[in-house]
Amino acid sequence: MSVDRIEVRALRVVATHGALPEERERAQPFELDLDVWVDTGAAGASDQLTDTVDYGTVVERVAALVRDTSFTLLEALAEAVALSVSEVDARVERVAVTVRKLRPPIGEDVGSVGVRLERGRPGAGPSAP
Repeated sequence: MSVDRIEVRALRVVATHGALPEERERAQPFELDLDVWVDTGAAGASDQLTDTVDYGTVVERVAALVRDTSFTLLEALAEAVALSVSEVDARVERVAVTVRKLRPPIGEDVGSVGVRLERGRPGAGPSAP
C-alpha cells in the first residue's frame, strides 16, 4: 500500500442525519475529513491532473452524498462516504473518513461528536498501524 495520501480537511455540509425526530426534520452542519491513499509518484513526476485522484471530484461527490441522503447513524454515513470515495478512481487504495456533528443534540457543551473509520480496497493489503 502506498504511504502517499490526498487530504481534505473540514469539508462542511448542511444536511439531515440523526436518530432524533428533530434531527430528521431540521438540517444541521456536519464536518468531514478525508484521507485518500493513492500513489502520487506519477503525478509528482508529470505535474498532470490525470496522473492522480482529483480531490475536486472527491469533494463534490462526498458533499452531494452527505446533502442528498439521510442516515440515522454517523457510522452509516461514514461507511457510505468511504465507499463513494473508493469508487471515484481505481487508484484509490484506502480511505479514512471522519464525520463530525457540529451541533449534537446533547445537554453538555461539546465542540462536536463524530466517528472515524478506515476502509481499504479488497486485496489492497493490511492497513498501516
